[in-house]
Amino acid sequence: MTPTVLEAINQQVSNEFAASFSYLAMAGWCEHNNFMGSAAWMRLQSAEEHAHAMRLFNFLLARNHAVKLQAIAAPRGEFGSLVEVFEQALMQEQGVSGQIDRLYELAFSEKVFAAMAELQWFITEQVEEEKTVREIVAKLRMVGHDPASLLDVDRELGSRQPAAAAQ
Repeated sequence: MTPTVLEAINQQVSNEFAASFSYLAMAGWCEHNNFMGSAAWMRLQSAEEHAHAMRLFNFLLARNHAVKLQAIAAPRGEFGSLVEVFEQALMQEQGVSGQIDRLYELAFSEKVFAAMAELQWFITEQVEEEKTVREIVAKLRMVGHDPASLLDVDRELGSRQPAAAAQ
């Protein structure tokens, strides 16, 4: 592992924890505004992002490197609507995809093959993450401000089951 890749993976650990914290803030907004299904969805997403951080955390330790946790900024917690919450989630997922792509490119250029192998899982995961949130945003835009339809989408989001643990 090169020092540059090690530093970048440590940064990504913090990025994943920040994403988890952000989803928790979104869950708080949803629950405060009585979108209980969306709040449950966001809590599960927060836990999933935490698991992603821990996957990289454990990867560094398995490779006998120190983990250097960094401070994370307070997440946005105020939104104007449920669709705005999920639009923010989509932008966040697109940002994480870019982070992972740059990290993979760095690992490739520095020939850190173990990191490339680990990051391949994240690349595949991000495709699914973006697709899922993009579909939710599309549904919310479709229903607009119709209260009954919003409640139906919220109920559907509340049926989400926890994902299998990220090793």
